[in-house]
Amino acid sequence: MEITLYGIPPSPPSHSVRLMLESKRIAYKSVSLLPGLHPALLRTRGFRGGTVPAMKIDGRKLQNSRAISRALEDAQPEPPLFPADPEWRIEVEEAERWGEEDFQNLPRRILRWMAVHRPEVRLIIARDVGIPLPSLAARANAPVAWVMAKKVDAERHIRESIAQVPEALIHIDRLIATGVIGGDQPNAADFQIATSVRSLLSIRDLRPGLEGRPAADLAMRILPELGSDFPAGMLPGWWLAPLSRGLARS
Repeated sequence: MEITLYGIPPSPPSHSVRLMLESKRIAYKSVSLLPGLHPALLRTRGFRGGTVPAMKIDGRKLQNSRAISRALEDAQPEPPLFPADPEWRIEVEEAERWGEEDFQNLPRRILRWMAVHRPEVRLIIARDVGIPLPSLAARANAPVAWVMAKKVDAERHIRESIAQVPEALIHIDRLIATGVIGGDQPNAADFQIATSVRSLLSIRDLRPGLEGRPAADLAMRILPELGSDFPAGMLPGWWLAPLSRGLARS
């Protein structure tokens, strides 16, 4: 089986698929693409869409982490990414869907807003990716950061996304409490959700409200390292008030 995984370092779903491959002990080649330019770079490699993660598995091209999780399960069933019990599988699949369609948009919008409005964020990402002359690359990448933020409407939804973090964490903690995620053997939903929580933890403005929760503990167990943190002060303090109130109530 010949597999090539295309991703970008700041992308939680890219890490989700990487962790799935490692969990199944499947050998693969990893190709890190330049954030912002990755849609064009993927198309030069034969992919129709411009999103990561993207995978070639024995020549077959796949995009979207949920499509990839099922392809990996078919290719190598053990250890499983989904429970054998049909009812439990529905629960895991729904949690995975929520993590991919809803939850990952929160860190995505927050980080893309930060990349537009905080040049040091682009510098941190450039250094983590290993781009030569990262300071120059960070300045040159400003228009690309704006385009990527616009794609997820980060400017309009940034404060809403911050305010939604407490509710999302409550939901994740319930998934852990009911055993849908957080077991000894991580499933597809674990990998999907924990990587996005880990992305939120990398934002120091948000981290104090997350630490000590089951969701944060799971994220650190699944993905202990995720590049450099983004220092406190990147987000306006008054934007964080709904986050603090929501976490206090939970």
